[in-house]
Amino acid sequence: MTNLLVTGSSGLIGSEVCEFFHQHGFEVHGVDNNQRAVFFGSQGDTRWNQKRLTEGLENFHHHEVDIRDRDGILSIVETVKPDVIIHTAAQPSHDRAAAIPFDDFDTNAVGTLNLLEANRKVNVGVPFIHMSTNKVYGDSPNRIKLKELDTRWDYDDKEFEMGIPESFSIDQCKHSLFGASKVAADVMVQEYGRYFDMPTCCLRGGCLTGPKHSGVELHGFLSYLVKCNLEDREYKIFGYKGKQVRDNIHSEDVVRFMYEFIKNPRCGEVYNIGGGKNNSCSILEAFDIASGFSGKEQRYTYLEDNRIGDHICYYSDLSKMKNHYPNWDITISLKETIGQIVSAWKARQVA
Repeated sequence: MTNLLVTGSSGLIGSEVCEFFHQHGFEVHGVDNNQRAVFFGSQGDTRWNQKRLTEGLENFHHHEVDIRDRDGILSIVETVKPDVIIHTAAQPSHDRAAAIPFDDFDTNAVGTLNLLEANRKVNVGVPFIHMSTNKVYGDSPNRIKLKELDTRWDYDDKEFEMGIPESFSIDQCKHSLFGASKVAADVMVQEYGRYFDMPTCCLRGGCLTGPKHSGVELHGFLSYLVKCNLEDREYKIFGYKGKQVRDNIHSEDVVRFMYEFIKNPRCGEVYNIGGGKNNSCSILEAFDIASGFSGKEQRYTYLEDNRIGDHICYYSDLSKMKNHYPNWDITISLKETIGQIVSAWKARQVA
């Protein structure tokens, strides 16, 4: 049986990875120590997801290991001898990073290096997939000419009509400390791929979402927005008139791309993985879609100051992904995704 090692296995993408690859006959080893609860408090707790995986997947094995523990990571890689490593663990919030810069960098950058080096020592030929972020581009996308529409901002430059390509610069811009730590990890994953001929890729995610997300104010845009809607909580909009745009991709479509990469891996690749233009929305547009499912108006307050390093408009150009892996495409629409998130939060409230 093929061994898969997944970090951040109790998180949104990690848990989706566990279920998907388990269904495809993999022996799944999950690494998670519920650090999300440390970063975000009880609302970020993912033990419920760990319990669900442990009880529901026969060939799933949980390992309580912190990716910052270099010896611990080497030990588990030596023990499991994985055929594939998928690295989804991270400190994921650019707001939170400023308050915990050492924890942020040690988790995102050093933790990634620990995994890469352990992989190289045990078996350099093992495919290594890293969940990076579109925040590696910093605020450079804000330099693109924009046009203001009734409910959103959009690009007003034909070069970016389909979104941001992987060739877009990640240099000489403001990233947030989170963005900087993720840049360090992203570049290191590329370097191990090119320098050691290791099959690696960085997936520069847009808004990764889905019904398994434990969204909080500092991370998890759609999940948290829906939760606020259902619980009549006030949602805070930070600047840009609430017209800032994100592309949203269901976690299942993210994992389906990982599967395609594993079947035909490349060395040192990067891909902008998001919903693309068709699955993009502004905050105001997301309010309307969520309200359509819940029947509730969204309560919100508006703050003039935008988040530092935040994108006004960002959606991914999916051309390279589709060119390299023509069997892959988006299968779950934005509206269907939000509907699933609404149903999931309702189910958790009942439970």
